[in-house]
Amino acid sequence: MADVLTFTDRGIYCPAGDFYIDPWRPVDRALITHGHSDHARPGMGRYLATAAAAPVMRHRLGDIAIETIRYGDATRIGDATVSFHPAGHVPGSAQIRVAVKGQVWVVSGDYKTVADGLSEPFEPVSCHAFITECTFGLPIFKWTPEAVLIAQINDWWAANAAAGRTSILGAYALGKAQRLLTTVNPDIGPILTHGAIENTNAVMRNQGITLPDTTRVTADITNKTHPGALVLATPSALGTTWARRFGASSTAFASGWMALRGVRRRRAADRGFIVSDHADWDGLNTAIKATGATKIFATHGYTSAFERWLRDQGYDAHTVSTDYQGEGFDHADEAEA
Repeated sequence: MADVLTFTDRGIYCPAGDFYIDPWRPVDRALITHGHSDHARPGMGRYLATAAAAPVMRHRLGDIAIETIRYGDATRIGDATVSFHPAGHVPGSAQIRVAVKGQVWVVSGDYKTVADGLSEPFEPVSCHAFITECTFGLPIFKWTPEAVLIAQINDWWAANAAAGRTSILGAYALGKAQRLLTTVNPDIGPILTHGAIENTNAVMRNQGITLPDTTRVTADITNKTHPGALVLATPSALGTTWARRFGASSTAFASGWMALRGVRRRRAADRGFIVSDHADWDGLNTAIKATGATKIFATHGYTSAFERWLRDQGYDAHTVSTDYQGEGFDHADEAEA
């Protein structure tokens, strides 16, 4: 039996429907899992995405030809039946299910299995073959429980404010920043945002997502105008002239990479919070088991190590080379801004 999906130099391709999923080169028809720039790229003839993912895609890609689909609704494309299912990564993110002649394959996109109160919670999708990310596909990656994380961030901010320091927190502009906004305590002080983050906040507010009040950082805003503030900054803004305007400050970075020794120092951060919008080791294994799939394709991340692990567990596992970046570190804004 022919494979439902194949792997090409343009992206993941479905011959039966003549479409691509998250292609990295221009194609006529692209099905998009979510709006991060390594998955939703310019130049496609037609796009299909969830209704919740479309606004940020339009914000980033401009006047594109895009159709939207609701979670769980099945649509026929050629000889393939397609549906989108919550991935829990960022608002509107989806796993894409493709069925052809009784065979079901699922492309995970990026996903996390723990509900964050912002994104539509992850839902396992039964399938024969599962194409999964493994950005954090090593046992060392285990995320801080949500309640503990919230307390850590709020305690850090409150202590800084009491000491007269500004708290500067690095986070990706789409997803991570808004997730953090829903967890911090606005009673501690004002919340300031980098322009790229505030632009994304505006898109999400316009589609009905509730976020606390924030103020865009402009030239006249400093630690004197907003003492004790929490500043949400893009990773590339940390340590720059833009950040130094706030004087005495404490800098932190929120990322899954904070689980690795030395990464916080490379980011020149005083504090690291271990949090990601991708699945950790337990999440990856839980999600894969829940699909019931026997054939697994590992895309971006620790692919070789994860493939070996899956084979040891009895899966028919393979590694696939793609242009997806997962949660970047040295090029963080490029993948997740």
